[in-house]
Amino acid sequence: MGTSDRRELAEDRTDWAERRTDWAEDRTIMANERTFAGWMRTGLAAAGIGLGFHALFGRLEPAWFPKALASGFVVIAIVIFLAAQAKAVAVARRLEDHRSEPMRALTLRLVAGGMVAASTGLGAAIWMMP
Repeated sequence: MGTSDRRELAEDRTDWAERRTDWAEDRTIMANERTFAGWMRTGLAAAGIGLGFHALFGRLEPAWFPKALASGFVVIAIVIFLAAQAKAVAVARRLEDHRSEPMRALTLRLVAGGMVAASTGLGAAIWMMP
């Protein structure tokens, strides 16, 4: 095997290694987005538990008790939304996209912000109910 053949073989191997790295980064981008969506679902579940708790036990005495418990779940939901957004943006910034295009940081912030706003409204509505 000549020197040029070895050089060509080494370049081919390097090209394939770079492609595999690019594909791995793309898979990581998509996994990050799936993880973000999973945490959004978890936050929605926490908000739903809070709302359901208030609906089922809203007549307990003292009146503030079921509201406080329901609000605790709403606060947990808000914390989950904010943590998911922060983590997803941090991962997205560290990765270089190749073929797949990651969600923009603004999109992640808008989704999480919408969930936070809705959960805050839910918490306020729970406290406004007679």
